Amino acid sequence: MSHKESIICVENLTASYEDMVVLQDISFEVQEGEVFAILGGSGCGKSTLLKHMIGLLEPEKGHVWIDGDNIIGADEKLRARILSKIGVTFQGGALFGSMSLLENVRLPLEEYTTLPKAAIDLVALMKLELVGLREAYHQMPSELSGGMQKRGAIARAMALDPAILFLDEPSAGLDPITSAELDRLILHLARHLQVTFVIVTHELPSVYAVADRVILLDKETRGIVATGPPAQLRDNRKNPTAWQFFHRQIGDQSMNIEKGRT
Repeated sequence: MSHKESIICVENLTASYEDMVVLQDISFEVQEGEVFAILGGSGCGKSTLLKHMIGLLEPEKGHVWIDGDNIIGADEKLRARILSKIGVTFQGGALFGSMSLLENVRLPLEEYTTLPKAAIDLVALMKLELVGLREAYHQMPSELSGGMQKRGAIARAMALDPAILFLDEPSAGLDPITSAELDRLILHLARHLQVTFVIVTHELPSVYAVADRVILLDKETRGIVATGPPAQLRDNRKNPTAWQFFHRQIGDQSMNIEKGRT
């Protein structure tokens, strides 16, 4: 495995909380321009892995290379350089409720650039245009739908033109139509801007729609039990854990849809 050939390279990462090991000795790569999804059941370490990948948590051992630089143990200057290459949206969207949509997107530009106010406004409006929200720039988060809040959070995460976007459960709480619109936005950004996406999710329809490749984490083994294109894993009967995960989830969703109709 060569961290120089991939935009992200996780090497032999072990993550634990106090005495409990959540992930043990896992390794994988993400290619530039790829939409890469992290899947797994509840408590398998999906969000824990993401937090280690963006430097919020220090692993017990292992390395995370971002575009050739190791974020683990990086000094302040190197860490700032690495973080300038990534954008993150967390599950709740996390827009600041006391600020308009434009003010939210302006924040990273105000903090990390020396651009004049007029230029910052222009860049922020361009980012809102990318996610279809330019006309809503003056609105407060409370005035936006759930889907608009998610898109606004993506616009803010893109403010500094990151090479990589990390999305934590982007479709959580959205109805199927809004979720599909968000999927189309992710694909558009990935294909037209060559942004690399790392998505933590449990929404299988979204995974099939956008992901080039996935890893499946398993709580029992504390590791990766399958990796590859999602449709390929879904159809592979030779991997019982992956087969069970994909087909149990599909069944559960079908049942929920049927319940909703009655």
